[in-house]
Amino acid sequence: MIEATDLTLWLAFGAGVLSFLSPCTLPLFPAYLSYITGISVKELESSNNVKIKSTLFLHSILFLVGVSLVFISLGVGVSFLGQWIQGLLTGESGQFIQRIAGVIIIIMGLFVAGWLNITTFMKEKRFNVANRPTGYLGTIVVGMGFAAGWTPCIGPIFASILVVAASNPTQGTFYTILYVIGFALPFLILTFFISSTKVIVKYSGIIMKVGGTLMIIMGVLLFTGQMSRISSFLLSLVQDTWMANLG
Repeated sequence: MIEATDLTLWLAFGAGVLSFLSPCTLPLFPAYLSYITGISVKELESSNNVKIKSTLFLHSILFLVGVSLVFISLGVGVSFLGQWIQGLLTGESGQFIQRIAGVIIIIMGLFVAGWLNITTFMKEKRFNVANRPTGYLGTIVVGMGFAAGWTPCIGPIFASILVVAASNPTQGTFYTILYVIGFALPFLILTFFISSTKVIVKYSGIIMKVGGTLMIIMGVLLFTGQMSRISSFLLSLVQDTWMANLG
């Protein structure tokens, strides 16, 4: 049974939020909404029209459906791959894979925080959706194209989640789903408060450094095998607090 207090699950959710708030996504958020709805950025930021808000929300949902289809499919695929690899290995296979995952996540965290420059991750591999179908189907296609792109910020963060999914295949799909939820929630919230993105963009650099640091800590915990112990400790702490309140 997967506990709600599982630290890794919450980190997966946080990674999704971090991906949306990253300098590769948040500053372009109004432009994406304008592209998928056909409404100008200026009109989006200034209009309180109910019809426009409804259009924004519907297209945002469909865009996120496209994103989810790609991300969750990758998560499920990597989980099966992790199971296959563990089936080939014997002995301490799970610990071995977790240590590899830890090292990779530490490297990704250093990159996300801006303390390590990896040229490969600086290149965008964006699926071209310039000639997308119009209407609702086109919005889903744009979402899939966005998810298929390897941007300098989202790529390393989501790759870390995939690595964790491979190291713990039984919960890999849940990690990916929580990552998608973490990405989708701020997307939907800021759809209604689009003018607020300018304020958040000012602090995106700090947000990425904090997020990168958390990724490094997560990588160290995975490498040393302390992640499960901390999760168990937090679970027992919550249970003790709950029992004390009942008493």
